[in-house]
Amino acid sequence: MAITPRLELRQSQALVMTPQLQQAIKLLQLSNMELASFVEKELEQNPLLDRDDGTGLGNTENQAGSASSSDLISAEPSTDGPQPSTADNTAFSGDEAGASSQPDSMDLQASDTLPDNNSSPLDTDYDSYYDESPDNKWGESDTAFSNWGPGGNTRFDDESNSLENRLTSELTLREHLLQQLGVEIEATQERLIGAHLIEQLDDSGYLSTPLAEIAWQLNCPEEQVEAVLEKLQRFDPIGVFARDLRECLSLQLREQNRLDPMMETFLDHLELLANRDLKGLMKACKADQEDIADMITEIRNLNPRPCQSFETVTVEPIIPDVLVKPDNKGGWHIELNTEALPKVLVNTGYYNHVQSRDLKKDELSYLSEQYQTANWLVKALHQRATTILKVSSEIVRMQDGFLKKGVQALRPLTLKDVAEAIEMHESTVSRVTSNKYLVTPRGTFELKYFFTSSVGGANGDAHSAESVKARIKALIDEEPAKKPLSDDALVKLLKAEGIDIARRTVAKYREAIGIGSSSQRRKEKAFQL
Repeated sequence: MAITPRLELRQSQALVMTPQLQQAIKLLQLSNMELASFVEKELEQNPLLDRDDGTGLGNTENQAGSASSSDLISAEPSTDGPQPSTADNTAFSGDEAGASSQPDSMDLQASDTLPDNNSSPLDTDYDSYYDESPDNKWGESDTAFSNWGPGGNTRFDDESNSLENRLTSELTLREHLLQQLGVEIEATQERLIGAHLIEQLDDSGYLSTPLAEIAWQLNCPEEQVEAVLEKLQRFDPIGVFARDLRECLSLQLREQNRLDPMMETFLDHLELLANRDLKGLMKACKADQEDIADMITEIRNLNPRPCQSFETVTVEPIIPDVLVKPDNKGGWHIELNTEALPKVLVNTGYYNHVQSRDLKKDELSYLSEQYQTANWLVKALHQRATTILKVSSEIVRMQDGFLKKGVQALRPLTLKDVAEAIEMHESTVSRVTSNKYLVTPRGTFELKYFFTSSVGGANGDAHSAESVKARIKALIDEEPAKKPLSDDALVKLLKAEGIDIARRTVAKYREAIGIGSSSQRRKEKAFQL
């Protein structure tokens, strides 16, 4: 058969995703804060989108003329332009979208099954400055007058320079040390060296750069740098400018007048303390058990990270997506947290008003594109909210025992189990459960927390890995202080309770929850003198 170029017609089926559908799928895995940021950008870019202020009128300032509330009419996704309806507007809050809205809450009993809704279309396997007068009464230029603001070149009414914002700023470690440097050291050259040493500190307040390198950088004798460092090591907080842990503890003990020769020897053998080698410490320090116990108590009262109070870590609060409350029938009431959902509407009245004017072809094309984008966003946000509610409801139904009895009743659960129950793809369930949080009577949990692997049971019953970890921790907490339970002993106790587990799995779970081996625990309890 000759190999020649030719034309052929072939028919095949393939899933083609539009850019809008791809974006809608991405919306599923966004957290509520990321979603709010995305919607905020859309509100800035799309003139046909308005924020729902709770009155149902949206932002009417962008409307031409004196548009009434009836100008904001329902906007269902359509490629043929707007279809007016009797409703005044289409506002999305994650719980409403016209007459076909899904409920924003659900009452679920232990024996209930979720309603058989149609599959989601997103369910697919795809991963100037103030100067009122021209004459300056103060005999200065306008620029000089404008520089009177708190930051220079800023106005007094600048919100970023308000008194409240300036009062809430926290003093950094370097600012704190520079203030002390200006008071404690007078010589200009020593101040320059001290300022350079402050810049070499890490976030914990330790000086990791060798003094020889600092002396070479500043072109000064190393002895002079050492002398300045000794002065800086008396700064607050005590322990700052230490070059290692031993020096950090020594500085604090010296301040307390507790740095005697025996304590210095103790600090020279901190590795024995880390290994819980009590006998080795007694031999190295030539001290009895009582002296070692006193020194251990003193070391425990010190701070290995004295600059920790100056660390500024911004902790973002968790805003739950779903609320779960018990009802009067022994079941659960599940609802979306509407406060965490963006509320937007399509300003169809403004669209009709602008479309009625004599517009150019490219202007009409832009207007139509923005209208379709606005409608798509409303529909996508609504679909996202209903999908989250559907997945969360199934998780609550399957983990009813956990909500009533605690972690020991947490059952094994996989994405496939939930996907099959609600007739969706696993990838959709995975996206929905990412960065979403559920508030229950037992606390706030990420949806992915409820998905755990299974451990076999002696009677054929499966146990959740989290429940097994909780049981291991409970057994270790109850063990005798002088005879800690080995991994083999834990295996026997768990098998007696119907949990069939291997010793290596016990060791893995024990390490995962931060518990040491039996020998390590024995040494730790021996150190609790």
